[in-house]
Amino acid sequence: MFKSLKIRLAITAVVCLVAVYFLIPTFISDIPSPWNRYLPKEKIHLGLDLQGGMHLLMEIDTDKALEAMMERTSNDLKESLMDKKVRFRNVEKSKGATISLELTDSEGKTALEKVLKEQFPDLEIASTTPRDGGQLVSLKINDKRAVDLKKLTIEHSLETIRNRVDQFGVAEPEIIQEGDNRILVQLPGVKDPERAKNLIGKTALLEFKIVDDEHSLDEALRGNIPEGDVIAYGTREDKSSGQRGQVPYLLKSKTLLTGASLETAKVQISDRFGEPHVSIKFNSQGAADFDRITNENVRKRLAIVLDGVVHSAPVIQERISGGQAQITGNFTMDEARDLAIVLRAGALPAPVIILEERTVGPSLGSDSIRQGILATIIGSLLVFLFMLVYYRLSGLVADIALAANIFLILAVLAALQASLTLPGIAGMLLTIGVAVDANILIFERIREELRTGKTARLSLDTGYDRALITIIDTHVSGILAAIVLMFFGTGPIKGFAVTTIIGLCVSLFTAIFITRVIFDYFTQNYKIKKLSI
Repeated sequence: MFKSLKIRLAITAVVCLVAVYFLIPTFISDIPSPWNRYLPKEKIHLGLDLQGGMHLLMEIDTDKALEAMMERTSNDLKESLMDKKVRFRNVEKSKGATISLELTDSEGKTALEKVLKEQFPDLEIASTTPRDGGQLVSLKINDKRAVDLKKLTIEHSLETIRNRVDQFGVAEPEIIQEGDNRILVQLPGVKDPERAKNLIGKTALLEFKIVDDEHSLDEALRGNIPEGDVIAYGTREDKSSGQRGQVPYLLKSKTLLTGASLETAKVQISDRFGEPHVSIKFNSQGAADFDRITNENVRKRLAIVLDGVVHSAPVIQERISGGQAQITGNFTMDEARDLAIVLRAGALPAPVIILEERTVGPSLGSDSIRQGILATIIGSLLVFLFMLVYYRLSGLVADIALAANIFLILAVLAALQASLTLPGIAGMLLTIGVAVDANILIFERIREELRTGKTARLSLDTGYDRALITIIDTHVSGILAAIVLMFFGTGPIKGFAVTTIIGLCVSLFTAIFITRVIFDYFTQNYKIKKLSI
């Protein structure tokens, strides 16, 4: 089938037309409206180094996730021991991811082991020390569960950050895991890096706790904190000076409800003061819990705590059904909008530490584009001139194939919605060199056949056949090496590898298929007897 020149010309024409179709949005910004519905919406995306933006390397504190889990487990264990009537003095999370438990008698250990086996299979006894007729027991999470929890923490963090970035509206972000507990985030085109950093790095742990008005806040601030209470701080704006100051709260340490029960969060404007606030709605289970909590705590204050900061502590006037609440706190519109985003995306399971931060300005990106295009043009022109001078009209055929090579690489990038980076431009230059090398191999084989006295037509057939295996071997080797770079490399290396793979695949098509179609067209239709090579 492919021996038919008409079919090969048709394939070449179709490929070029498809390439034009995908590149129209890239090169034509104002497309007439009737054509918009038939053309692709996406143009070639520019990477961080070309369009400017933000680069963050973050570390997830998985140890803190373990500690938080053990904190919740210690509260659950305390309630279970009370239900089972196991005698103990105190249960609390101690240093690191361990729980310290003091039993009042020697028989308590057997009862504890039974509770652990039935309800807390992930916990195990790390050590036991006799104390005042009882025992001081240290509990830890077993090693397998600790490893699984850390892995889940990273996966959850990746998904949460990706959701936040998607809602923030960044096109073509790159969010990938690096190593065991690091995440790389690249945000091309971000114009407000500080806001993006706060949005991504905020833990956004939403908790609802009862304010302890039964004990003295002043005594607690002096260090006499009642058992089961914690001190948290909020902010309050002084109406006269406009300055914000810290306000202490004495809270029950037990969390009654968390942001995990949220269904949605959105920004609304207060009818009374015209200030933005965040309206939240719980899912069915959260609504039922909120209904029960408000019913049991009428006339008490319910603190809304976000990342340890009290945003408001309104008095529960009556039972609240329907599962809706508000978070107020003198927000600006951007602050309220970002808070709604992080609440919808969910809380990060562990704190985030920013290890590396780089911001690429648009002007630097524009310089990179200009210099990259200039380097591509100069390199291509030198190659074109060399082929034209050294191989004459056959060199012109090779130049047409090289131009098609660059054109098709850009079309594939646009079709795949891949990002073009500065290393990607370097990959394009590399593939131009490889494509030239393939044409040189073919032309030198053809020259060898012509020297033996063969006709132009036979020299073409033999030259292409003999060079084919070598060309395929070099291209496949390069593609395999680039695939390894793509899977194991990150950032610039990955961009270079992707463009190189595309370029080498296109080079095979242009060097073997397109140049042969041009030669066959002229030798068959115009009966050329002598090749200019």
